[in-house]
Amino acid sequence: MALAVGTKAPVFQLPSKPGEVVDLGGFLGREKVVLLFFPLAYSSVCTEEMCYFRDHWDQWNSLGCKVFGISIDSPFVTDKFRTDLNIPFPVLSDFNKTVSESFDALHADLMGLKGVTKRAVYVVGTNGLISYAWEAEIPKTQVDFAAILSAVTNAH
Repeated sequence: MALAVGTKAPVFQLPSKPGEVVDLGGFLGREKVVLLFFPLAYSSVCTEEMCYFRDHWDQWNSLGCKVFGISIDSPFVTDKFRTDLNIPFPVLSDFNKTVSESFDALHADLMGLKGVTKRAVYVVGTNGLISYAWEAEIPKTQVDFAAILSAVTNAH
């Protein structure tokens, strides 16, 4: 079950590529943040999701929000995925699954794979509180882009 709307978002650090770490503590509570948890890089629905944000980047960027993709893939894979698809925002590696676990966004078992990130979205307002929380139990379920846009627009 997703973390509840109105709760304080956990602060964390994750690598965006080998040797480079992004500290969300510098953004959470200061800027609007969109966290896009996704199961696995290069899978069809995950690729479609990241490409949607890429293809509509001007819209997201104009809202003044920071967007981060998060999966359990290694930093080598997340960096290659971001580069190959020309994704204009960081794609973070939660290889140790600690952040996915803290956001309750982890499948215990997905098709025999243990501890795969759920498809989940969190919007965090400038107050550091979760203003939108959504997760899918079925990985093929695509995020609701319009709902995320509305949440970012209305976040405080």
